[in-house]
Amino acid sequence: MKRTSLLLGVVCIFLVTACTNQDDTLEYDKEMKRHSLISSAYEEKDVPTKKQITLAAVGDMLIHDRVYRDAQTEDGYDFKPMLKEVKPYLDHPTVTFANQETMIGGDGLPVASYPSFNSPVEVGDALKHMGVDVVSIANNHTLDHGEVAIQHATRHWNEIDMMYVGAHKDKKDRNELRIYNTEEGISVAFLAYTYGTNGIPVPDGKDYLVNLINRKQMKQDIAEATERADVVVLSLHFGKEYKRMPSKEQKSLAQFAADQGVDVILGHHPHVLQPVDWVEGAEGNKTFVAYSLGNFLSGQYDHYRRIGGVLQLTIVKDEQDQGVVEVTSPKFLPTYVKDDQENDYRVLPMFSLSNDILPDAKEHYEKIKNHIAQWTPELEFIEEK
Repeated sequence: MKRTSLLLGVVCIFLVTACTNQDDTLEYDKEMKRHSLISSAYEEKDVPTKKQITLAAVGDMLIHDRVYRDAQTEDGYDFKPMLKEVKPYLDHPTVTFANQETMIGGDGLPVASYPSFNSPVEVGDALKHMGVDVVSIANNHTLDHGEVAIQHATRHWNEIDMMYVGAHKDKKDRNELRIYNTEEGISVAFLAYTYGTNGIPVPDGKDYLVNLINRKQMKQDIAEATERADVVVLSLHFGKEYKRMPSKEQKSLAQFAADQGVDVILGHHPHVLQPVDWVEGAEGNKTFVAYSLGNFLSGQYDHYRRIGGVLQLTIVKDEQDQGVVEVTSPKFLPTYVKDDQENDYRVLPMFSLSNDILPDAKEHYEKIKNHIAQWTPELEFIEEK
């Protein structure tokens, strides 16, 4: 009996142990299956493949004597107070572009106003402080004070780490394509050209000093830009001054650029806002065109010459779809240059204007909105601080 009991005990222990091991194995298998299902679920989830950035652009920084006199301080000049109300709209986008109409020749050259401009370097410092990343310096005033002003200006732009385009210090500088590489992994190439230089001839052998509109050269430059960057932004100083609608030549050149594959065209020179539009290129591509962004900061008096704005575009790159890039969601913030008898110059959002600053402010604002969006009804207007 003793032996039988012992045998039965051994058998029971064996059975209990076997059952326990079997339970553990089953539990392990369940756990592994659960982890496998979770892993599969994560693998099946859509991994984000689209990247996006925002591009902002403003029009002419045209610094008249009454503007730089207002900016003068004991130690030099300070233009930052003039732009502080619009800083959030310049600083927030991924990349911000401005048309610096007047050369910042700075030290060694006297500051000067119309018709031959030369501006303090502090204009560049203010733009940098406000969040501007790229400036075009190709315009009809580029050669106002000759090569020396260009050399002074480009030196200062380099000192403050500001990308400039359209005028250059030497041939090597001209041949260096301007590509802004964003942290989001989208690269943006910038090109800039002007219709002329107010009759001042470009020095022989120094074509690099300023890019003139030349379709053959532009075609080559655009081809390189489209090959090396995700997005191509073209700044064109063209059109007729003070005309609120684009000319045939502006439309023709915009079509030419679209046919070459340019993604965005930023127009300057008329000093007033012109409508924005989409232009279809030869390959069915769509190019966004701002024919004229108007004056952003200037001392011009006329009502429409006080009005400019901040254009904002969203650029989306789809990594899975062969890196296709799309320009979408155009937005615009109309701005107004306010002064008090040539003092206290300020660039203000138009939506915030009171009748004390501009009589019938709301009516003027609505007219500007209708004007710039007449060909692009989907254009949204930024109306928040």
